[in-house]
Amino acid sequence: MLAIYRKYRPQKLSELLGQDHIVEILSNAARRNKFAHAYLFYGPKGSGKTTAARLLAKLANCEKRQKDTKFKEKGEPCNECRSCSEINNNQALDVIEIDAASNRGIDEIRNLKENVKSAPLYFSKKVFIIDEVHMLTREAFNALLKTLEEPPAHVLFILATTEYEKLPATISSRTQKFNFKKLTINEILKKLNYVIKKEKIKITDEALELIASLGEGSLRDAESLLDQIASLDSDIELKDVEKIVGKIGYKKTAELTELLLTGKLEESLEYLLQIDEEGYNLIQLNKDLIHYIRRSLALKLSPNVEKFYKRELTSDNLEILKKHSALINPEKHIKLIKSLIRAYSEMRYSPFPIAPLEVVIIENLK
Repeated sequence: MLAIYRKYRPQKLSELLGQDHIVEILSNAARRNKFAHAYLFYGPKGSGKTTAARLLAKLANCEKRQKDTKFKEKGEPCNECRSCSEINNNQALDVIEIDAASNRGIDEIRNLKENVKSAPLYFSKKVFIIDEVHMLTREAFNALLKTLEEPPAHVLFILATTEYEKLPATISSRTQKFNFKKLTINEILKKLNYVIKKEKIKITDEALELIASLGEGSLRDAESLLDQIASLDSDIELKDVEKIVGKIGYKKTAELTELLLTGKLEESLEYLLQIDEEGYNLIQLNKDLIHYIRRSLALKLSPNVEKFYKRELTSDNLEILKKHSALINPEKHIKLIKSLIRAYSEMRYSPFPIAPLEVVIIENLK
């Protein structure tokens, strides 16, 4: 049985979420049949780099696009011809994917250089996708550089990395560079809602929101978590997701934050003990509190940051945050954030992680 993230991997450029600027450029390249010899896709994990690389491999080799002038104007692969079908099924001998994390040495790149020389077996272009390319050794980079400088006309290189800054300038300068953005929570929710309808998964909106937020901008991570949680026999509720991941949802974090910001000492301690009794990860809770309160503080001091938070929060959760930003006393709550950060360091190495958090609440609210 295919994992959800593989089963629902985009098969057309138009299905690639959150990367409209990249989709437009690649589609135009397909319409004009003007592909570069080397591309560099960089950005956070789960943003669609490898998916885009496979889509580009299909575009370069799609037989229908090459023969049908009218279809070519769509700037999309047909997903019907032999080339598209083989790439979709991971059976394409002329599309070579290399994981640089485990194939990072000079010998692997030398083998690649020999492979580059030979013509494609079936396709018009032989495509080399090198994932996590920043992991290559210096010697391997030097060997790859010579290949990138003068590649044969039948070769297309696609390099992908999450750490652009680790790439030598000599490598990146010989590629067309595309920066993939972290996906917004609403973009991830849109895809997850599509998946649950297709898979007939019964899950509450709050539970799905928590899964989307746990992806932290990575669609793949969110889909993998949904896949894991979908194995539950019953309808999925927020408490089910919270128990599996050991993390409380946004609204519980917001409720505790409100108690802290309004100075309710007894209620805050009681709420913390209740969360601890239910077995949630208190270190993660503290991390969530730090993020929540620093967002509230930033929103209080600079209302324009709201446009950035729209990428990370649903509209309902953003309204709750705005309500709490009105409660912020900068001098008082900067001290609270600093105390929580100190407690976070202490909690990671303490056999009693609740103690530093309790002390912070008492110190700041008494």
